[in-house]
Amino acid sequence: MSETVLSIENLTLDLPKGADRAHAVHDLSFTLARGEVLCVVGESGSGKSMTANALMGLLPPAVKVSGGRAVFGGRDVLSLPEPERRALRGARIAMIFQEPMTALNPLLRIGEQIAEVFEAHNLHSPAERRARALALIEEVGLPDPQKIIRAYPFQLSGGQRQRAMIAMALALEPEILIADEPTTALDVTTQAQILDLIADIRQRHGMAVMFITHDFGVVAEIADRVIVMRYGEAVEAGPAREVLAEPRHDYTRRLLEAIPSNAVPRPERVTAAPALELRNLRKTYRTGGGWGRAAREVTAIDGISLSIAKGEVLGLVGESGSGKSTLGRAVVRLVDPDSGQILVGGEDMAALSPEALRRARRKVQMVFQDPYASLNPRSRILRSISDGPVAQGVPKQKAEARARELLEVVGLGADAADRYPHEFSGGQRQRIGIARALAMDPDLIIADEAVSALDVSIQAQVLDLLRDLRKRLGLSLLFITHDLRVAAQLCDRIAVMQKGRLVEIGPVDEVFLNPQDPYTRSLLAAVPGAEWADGGAARAEAV
Repeated sequence: MSETVLSIENLTLDLPKGADRAHAVHDLSFTLARGEVLCVVGESGSGKSMTANALMGLLPPAVKVSGGRAVFGGRDVLSLPEPERRALRGARIAMIFQEPMTALNPLLRIGEQIAEVFEAHNLHSPAERRARALALIEEVGLPDPQKIIRAYPFQLSGGQRQRAMIAMALALEPEILIADEPTTALDVTTQAQILDLIADIRQRHGMAVMFITHDFGVVAEIADRVIVMRYGEAVEAGPAREVLAEPRHDYTRRLLEAIPSNAVPRPERVTAAPALELRNLRKTYRTGGGWGRAAREVTAIDGISLSIAKGEVLGLVGESGSGKSTLGRAVVRLVDPDSGQILVGGEDMAALSPEALRRARRKVQMVFQDPYASLNPRSRILRSISDGPVAQGVPKQKAEARARELLEVVGLGADAADRYPHEFSGGQRQRIGIARALAMDPDLIIADEAVSALDVSIQAQVLDLLRDLRKRLGLSLLFITHDLRVAAQLCDRIAVMQKGRLVEIGPVDEVFLNPQDPYTRSLLAAVPGAEWADGGAARAEAV
């Protein structure tokens, strides 16, 4: 490997008093070579993002550097005065954040935000800044650069916003690029595009890349070396080929075992009466128009008909923009369809009056992608779970007793009822979301990307919970996801959506192992590390 550009030596970051442990990072050492991709792997709370934030000078005020050095260009960046560190950021070390929508200014156009990088370092004239911003937009592969440069962040898709963030990071041609979970929660095809883009940029610019992730599929796709972190310490490090093929630490092996494999369990064929029937459902969004301009129309649901039997799990798979979340929201009437029928227990939800809909809504409940955003931060968990049944006329005491029972069912314990959402991890909050949905005794639960942003081990736990609840309670479930491998671990059948249309539906083993539609095949091919996940010779070739 070529020369070392960054050397972390015995880095220790102290957490504030009262935290669950003393150190966010403890005695961490590693090097990063020019042109190398180093993947830092671990679950939430492992300290991987704190390490990156320390390098960038972005640590929270309560977290302090108590030991160690980070040597870059012959100087310890951790001890630099703030003006010198500010000059370093962006120019020589740049960072891509996990959620571009929160990292981008919603009030500035994309071109202005890229040009702002040059302005912050007093480089170029305004005209030159705009020209360079346009060139960067073209380099990262954004479509219609002249239109994108004038667009606001909300007008772009998740993948496009991430490309805009990469353009900003590349603006000053840094020597090190830190990518903090840049593909988490993106659909698999967009994820594959971002990984290809980062690999291409690394090769063309010769920069070193520190790639933070919890997904070993990503590691198999792009990493030269790997560091596995747990509770702030490095438990394993080495070439990616060796760590993936022969992990030495039990924690690394558990992370690898938690990844959804390409082995598909043969599902039982469910033949019970339908819990849900959709008949020729349609929904078109119309925006803009007026003053001589044509309205923009997007067909989110294009004549879809399908059914879910009682006790069956149907996986609904597709990219962002395919219409799968709109379909789920239409079933619970968070979105009003333009036409068609939504039959739940034989009752057409699409034709109900507002008053009748309020009573019928208990039949279908939803588990959302972000449980923290869907829980009231000011309400204790007991109230979050019991409010729904109380609103439906269940006595408060009975509803609260049921809430405590359900917290036991989902594996949290009844004592969790008196705590607030911020006191739980992401996986625990998702269990609370499931308990809240079960509290209404629904005929059908819709899980909308319920595990897409979770660590692989937490994801596996939530999938195990859903599998167990389905067996014990006879749940009917519409499981919405962008990852066919995840769907294959839980679902009996899979339906694949593209641009509002149903392109393929069938038993999970048939769709996964013998897909008929080219779009389904492209989704399977885009899964990071897909060849490695096959095992055996394919795994050795992929690493």
